[in-house]
Amino acid sequence: MSRGRSALRELYVSPPILSHEYENGLVLVAEPMPWLESAAFTLLLPAGCIYDAPNRVGLANLTCEMVQRGCGQRDSRRFVEDLENLGADTSSSVSNTHTSFGGAMLADTLPEVLGIFADLVLRPHLPGEQLEEGKMVCVQEIRAIEDELAQRLMSGLRRRHYPAPYGRSAPGELVAIEQATLQDVQASFQNNYVPRGAILGVAGKIEWESLREHVGKIFADWKDRPQTAPPETPASGGYEHLQQASQQTQIGVAFASVPYADPNYFQARGAIGVLSDGMSSRLFTEVRENRGLCYTVYASMGSAHRGHGAVLCYAGTSTERAQETLDVMTAELIRLGQGVEQGELDRLKARLKSSLIMIQESSQARSSGVAAEWHHLNRVRTLAELGEHVDRLSCQSINAYLAEHPPADFTIVTLGEQPLEPPDGVS
Repeated sequence: MSRGRSALRELYVSPPILSHEYENGLVLVAEPMPWLESAAFTLLLPAGCIYDAPNRVGLANLTCEMVQRGCGQRDSRRFVEDLENLGADTSSSVSNTHTSFGGAMLADTLPEVLGIFADLVLRPHLPGEQLEEGKMVCVQEIRAIEDELAQRLMSGLRRRHYPAPYGRSAPGELVAIEQATLQDVQASFQNNYVPRGAILGVAGKIEWESLREHVGKIFADWKDRPQTAPPETPASGGYEHLQQASQQTQIGVAFASVPYADPNYFQARGAIGVLSDGMSSRLFTEVRENRGLCYTVYASMGSAHRGHGAVLCYAGTSTERAQETLDVMTAELIRLGQGVEQGELDRLKARLKSSLIMIQESSQARSSGVAAEWHHLNRVRTLAELGEHVDRLSCQSINAYLAEHPPADFTIVTLGEQPLEPPDGVS
């Protein structure tokens, strides 16, 4: 039997996913993967940029930088050295809803690595003498986005399409970072690094009972504190042009979709897969291959948080071909509402099944996946369950979804020398 068929069979007999909620509200969710020698974790904290004050957008990102500059008995240098000596490949990031810390390592070093990150969450130094260096790191991140026109365009699209504050760019604004004080960072940490709403996803070669006991011990001093949800205001939608001297034009199109927890999510995902997954997808074939209009084009499912789903589309093209590119893109989106065909769906299902098999080989991918699923669903589906959702996709089910939810009411943002003419109904 080939490795592909063997892995596909094993996909449906993988160990169950385990979870435990501690008294302080922290949730541990784990997927044993005994065929691996590695383990990985993803810690999601309810400390995303939506919790930043309107005049301090980017503070969550600065706080994420500062908590890694020493914690517990480790100064900034020893924090890095101890993780490297343990062979841990770690990362951190800030999104709209979460600050995330993660790492992958040999399974036997997982407990010690988790202990270091417990210190980070409970006992960071937040050294005032390193505040300016931390701010410089965040400023460089903001400037990097300004230099990357595609990223700048998509940031503008999310800001215009999602209700505030869910369309914010996590790196924030230069003025906000430059004016941030150590007291701002301390307040951000105190208010948002809280256990209730935090999720620790673990996957790999683990022993559940000892992991649950260890996590409970190292986070025992993490006290629950109230957290205020940010107010929400409606999205502006419509069309916006961002002026930029450039020989290229960046085009972004967004429209509403169902959120991840919606029963119809996989029907929506199937439709967008036909539109954009792979070199046989409609956007790639029609916009790039057949017409040669652009160098990059794609569409993807986006979810700013549990209540908001969207499809985000992008194309990068020349100034001369920008209007035609926008026209063809929106025409393909509208045509998607007429339904998908069996050959398109068969190709997509093969790609999705292959991706599920590949995930089986990555503890890091699964730790991130189980944490995200718990955030959206308050439960985690096994890879077998996800595979069954893919199996059940049909042209009939996807087309029924598209008949009720056709792509419409587009939000459009362009970036370049000249504004474009949006389609009818978009102003």
